[in-house]
Amino acid sequence: MPTYVLMTTLDPESPSHFKDREEVGNRWKKTVEEKCPGIRWISHYYLLGPYDYMDVFEAPDEETAAKVSMITHALGAVKAETWTAIPYGRFIELTKDV
Repeated sequence: MPTYVLMTTLDPESPSHFKDREEVGNRWKKTVEEKCPGIRWISHYYLLGPYDYMDVFEAPDEETAAKVSMITHALGAVKAETWTAIPYGRFIELTKDV
């Protein structure tokens, strides 16, 4: 299954709601899992930098990955970018044909 990276930036007001962060995060994850069957979470990180969160997940196709991003926007993210990620070993295999 293809791997995707979701980079998310929250509303500047969000830091004032740290007490609710776990509940909001769980609601987001549940919504994504209900509306995007077949995804598999690999990792989830809180970041220091221009993005607030990074999620790595597998999805059956790019439409499902796009839906994860759309749900993230719909639930309050200011910015959500979804990137395709190629495992390094596969990247090396591809370079042999170049």
